Amino acid sequence: MDVERIAYKGFEGLNLVADVRGEPDAWPVLFLHGGGQTRHAWGRTAEVVAAQGWRTISLDLRGHGESDWAPNGDYSFTAFGADCIAVVDQLERPPVLVGASLGGMSAMLAEGTSDRTVSCGLVLVDIVPKANHGGVERIRDFMESGINGFDSLEEAAAAIAAYTPQRVRRANPEGLKKVLRQRDGRWYWHWDPKFMSKGRTEVVPSRFEGLLDVAMSNIHVPTMLVRGLLSDVVTQEGVDDILTRMPNVTLVEVSGAAHMIAGDQNDAFSDAVITFLRERILPTINL
Repeated sequence: MDVERIAYKGFEGLNLVADVRGEPDAWPVLFLHGGGQTRHAWGRTAEVVAAQGWRTISLDLRGHGESDWAPNGDYSFTAFGADCIAVVDQLERPPVLVGASLGGMSAMLAEGTSDRTVSCGLVLVDIVPKANHGGVERIRDFMESGINGFDSLEEAAAAIAAYTPQRVRRANPEGLKKVLRQRDGRWYWHWDPKFMSKGRTEVVPSRFEGLLDVAMSNIHVPTMLVRGLLSDVVTQEGVDDILTRMPNVTLVEVSGAAHMIAGDQNDAFSDAVITFLRERILPTINL
């Protein structure tokens, strides 16, 4: 399937780059990756969903991939949420928001704090408001371990393998060139190092907890939570909390997947998204 590279305008005028697939008049599905990832994190999901008749937009978040770095270093949750709303405003219809980790938290804030229509549905990929801090700290440790770069792609592949022992390690690390960039003979993650400043995690800081509570109470669109059963970020406590506070949430649990579900079990994840779109979104939209 043909892929179109489109730059959208985010909050404060930042250029946000996306891979877009599907017919222009198809209903949009906006994919928002996790912290430290890029638009390539979705595996084949965006392609498979587009083949089912949707228009998929896989976005590089601010400071990630080919999108602009924030000149003022603003990588707050509110800035990511504002970017989401800015991109939505450039689409012809309210999209389904599919957000992993940081992208999911940003989508929740965008949908739940706006006083107008933002999306027609929400898919939260291994993220809940009450996340396990131990799992989140492990993400941060992994990201910080490579902040000074790697000597080779093989060294970067070894770091990823150590963080994701549930995956079969690829023999050829060339695919990492999508998420790494070479400078001065070393390989660096393709995101702004300032993103890790101010104690950055995938969890909304305590000063924003009230805002998140408001957001959750204001989310009324069809929602699905996809949880990796090997995840140390989303625990049963976190699942029970969101199901209690948002009883209309559909829960899908993916075996053999940890926090990065689309990378661990892409086929199962894609099937879950397609089923959600068919059963919970199609009946609610006017095509």
